[in-house]
Amino acid sequence: MQVINLKYPVAASQIPAGPIVLALGFFDGVHRGHQQVVATARQAAQTQGAKLAVMTFDQHPSVVFQHTDPQQVRYLTTIDQKTTLMAELGVDILYVLHFDATVGAMPPQTFVDQLIVGLHATTVVAGFDYTYGPADIANMQRLNDYGRDRFNIIEVPKAELDAEKISSTRIRQALDDGQIDVANRLLGYQYETAGEVVHGEARGRTLGFPTANVAHDSNTRVPGIGIYATMVKTGSQWVMGMASVGRNVTFGDHRPITVEIYLLDFHGDLYGQHLTVRWGHRMRGEIKFSGADALVEQLKHDEQATRDYYDAHPFQATPRLQVTAQSNSLEA
Repeated sequence: MQVINLKYPVAASQIPAGPIVLALGFFDGVHRGHQQVVATARQAAQTQGAKLAVMTFDQHPSVVFQHTDPQQVRYLTTIDQKTTLMAELGVDILYVLHFDATVGAMPPQTFVDQLIVGLHATTVVAGFDYTYGPADIANMQRLNDYGRDRFNIIEVPKAELDAEKISSTRIRQALDDGQIDVANRLLGYQYETAGEVVHGEARGRTLGFPTANVAHDSNTRVPGIGIYATMVKTGSQWVMGMASVGRNVTFGDHRPITVEIYLLDFHGDLYGQHLTVRWGHRMRGEIKFSGADALVEQLKHDEQATRDYYDAHPFQATPRLQVTAQSNSLEA
């Protein structure tokens, strides 16, 4: 897959020749609704013998419109993660447009002329609620007016799960609530984060459960407080882990939230390493125990629960996406 970073005004020399089917969206999370948009575009591209292209933005529009600090926007997927997922979906060209004030203020007609026609799109595919400017004048219903018959339009209906729309907002809320199982169903794959192992209090080692204290950057949305079954990639190896997101309330009140992961059947020094974490299942909430002995007893149960989960749900590192769904009402 070819990744092309764009900045407006777009240089024509950056745009490959030949017709494309263009899927539009921000695609944060590349969730099951997004996957349907890309799958629909892929089918159209195959029918037409054209390349499949996707255009996304490098940062959330709220950075421009709401003057949000770019370092405080917590994404479901980084650009690198989005790129990997798009490649799995069979995308040929991924356009990553820098979203700045100029793009944010762009009239709808200019957007269509420069960023749809200008990319040689013969067919445009987007979700029913996609906008390319103010929602009242730059919606899917108005796209044909601006297009003036220069490209075909495919509007993908709302995708639902459990009679509710699948959306990035819904997934973010599920993650914040610690509902990783719900988030994973909406995503269509297991949620993934990455961070660096830093020094912690080393208390886990004294309890017989040495943990890796994983520091995530400010743009990462870590699941809410709870105990999780995870798979952790260190180097090229995936290892089972039980992760605690919480405040270690057994050892004091008002402590900061940390992400600590005990890697099962692993021995080695992880300090300074970059770990990738796949969040499989929430096992329980955080509990304040009477002391270390009660905590250790629970950790033994958590370890067995982690093993049991992955016995029942064998881990597969790749591919993460297996998209064939054409229905807009998805079952679990």
